[in-house]
Amino acid sequence: MKILKKIFVSAVLLCLSINLSLAQKMYNIHQDNVKPSKLMDYEKIAKEFNEACKEHNVQMGWLAATTDDLKYLYISPIDKMTDLDKQPFADMAKAMGDKFGEMFERFDECYDSHGNYIIVLDEELTYMPDGITQMQEGQNHRKWVYMYYKPKNAQKVRDGFKAVKKLFETKNSPEHYRVYRSGFGTMESFYMVAISSKDEVDAAQRAKANQDILGSWEERWEVFRQVMNSTSRMEEYNGDMRPDLSYTPK
Repeated sequence: MKILKKIFVSAVLLCLSINLSLAQKMYNIHQDNVKPSKLMDYEKIAKEFNEACKEHNVQMGWLAATTDDLKYLYISPIDKMTDLDKQPFADMAKAMGDKFGEMFERFDECYDSHGNYIIVLDEELTYMPDGITQMQEGQNHRKWVYMYYKPKNAQKVRDGFKAVKKLFETKNSPEHYRVYRSGFGTMESFYMVAISSKDEVDAAQRAKANQDILGSWEERWEVFRQVMNSTSRMEEYNGDMRPDLSYTPK
């Protein structure tokens, strides 16, 4: 009976987790880890692929981004997990014949690893008082901060993010950010904070100005430590959104 009870509780928690994910915006991320020596080759093929998608009007859209360490990210919104079973390139592959396979063979020469995973936009933790959007006019530069945590600390980290958002709201901070959490296909639990700016100089200037707005180091740390104390490690990346590699079907 105890074993059945545990199974039942686990099933309920799983259903709640899935429902929570579906209540938020999910994104399927395809990540290519491009080799430095193949950077320009990859760029050429990626643009060819984008043009081919336009020509064949592929019914799937994505935003593209690149990081300074040569990760290429293709970000596609999905409504439900079954969207992953769709084959949006089937008609394109049929029409292109051997050229379609050859294109991906050339892609494969440009990286030693790639894959897919899902992240979820957490609107409750996101601070964008003017409205939540992934793209802001003239702000294609990005800073992505990954904060990893152990599952046992999930609630503590979440409560910490809520406290940070409250501080930003109280101080009416002009520095907006989006918060995503790890989803299906990720091996570790994390929150990822995405901050938009014009470029690296603009990002640094805005970050410094925001520190002054939020208050003294002691005042800021009193809030931020609620996240930091339950975070196992952090990773920070800079990069840019790539409209030239992004795609929207007609």
